[in-house]
Amino acid sequence: MAPDYETFELGDVTLQSGATLPAARLAYKTWGSLNAQADNAILMPTFYTGTHVRNEGYLERVPALDPARWFIVSVNMFGNGLSSSPSNTPPPCDGPRFPTVTLFDNVACQHRLLGQALGVKRIALVLGWSMAGCQSYQWGAQYPDMVDAILPFCAAARTSPHNQVFLEGVKAALTADAAFAGGDYTQPPEAGLRAFGRVYAGWAYSQTFYRERLHRALGFETWEELLLDWEQDHLGWDANDLLAKLRTWQLGDISANETYRGDFERALGAIRAQAILVPCTTDLYFPTEDNAIEARHMPNADLWPYVSPWGHCVASPGREDSDFMRFLDSCITRLLAERDSSTQ
Repeated sequence: MAPDYETFELGDVTLQSGATLPAARLAYKTWGSLNAQADNAILMPTFYTGTHVRNEGYLERVPALDPARWFIVSVNMFGNGLSSSPSNTPPPCDGPRFPTVTLFDNVACQHRLLGQALGVKRIALVLGWSMAGCQSYQWGAQYPDMVDAILPFCAAARTSPHNQVFLEGVKAALTADAAFAGGDYTQPPEAGLRAFGRVYAGWAYSQTFYRERLHRALGFETWEELLLDWEQDHLGWDANDLLAKLRTWQLGDISANETYRGDFERALGAIRAQAILVPCTTDLYFPTEDNAIEARHMPNADLWPYVSPWGHCVASPGREDSDFMRFLDSCITRLLAERDSSTQ
């Protein structure tokens, strides 16, 4: 069966690290049409264990994401198994030899896709959950003259030390499996993948979520059933792909480039796009406090915390807090209305 996405061939890409990603490619899907002014694009990058397929869940639930009006583009992040990844790149960059790719690298290549292949001149909105939201910050800082608005939810402009600790924990659970074999496994490291999913689930939802047994809203009678589901989900992922994206996540920092040279506040101040920052009040690794700090240094940012016991997974498409999509729709509607009024 033919894939439900298109592929943009980038050729050999020189990465921030100086390494080369040979014959790089981005997988993407579009909905709607680009207008004559080439300025009605909405960009939806993908999140950590997501592809454009999961992003379709937002289109199905959020009326403001209307393909009849907007040209919606979902680009798969490097490492997610569809775009260039350890699992689909031939030697010498296969498996654990896949080069380190940053969010800066991802966005630079997405910029080429939008401009060269799709003809986009301006982006009306970049939005996304988790790592996709991190990419929305990256777009705002990396291409401030091209982006009208950003909407990161459950995300941050820089990966915090506490977030790093969380990621080190799940990474250790995966790589401790002897079958992992330093990344040169001949069979999937099943025990490590199960442990990865099980540890992750403890961070993905809040303490209140488990105390109130809200897992029953997802169809799981016990928290153990939820953990087993997380195990099964991660068994479907290639271990090296998970680790490649995890490394990208750990390196997240909009100021880590030649433009800003580590000056985080200057990078935040350079984001001229209208922004609504949406943390969940119980997110264990993208806390509201981090977004509040960011908002103080961004010239056009509002902070709209979403109160929910669902933690980071409040926005997981198909498994989200039942009211979150209505809230997200209001945020998008507000940003696009402001954008329309400023361009008239």
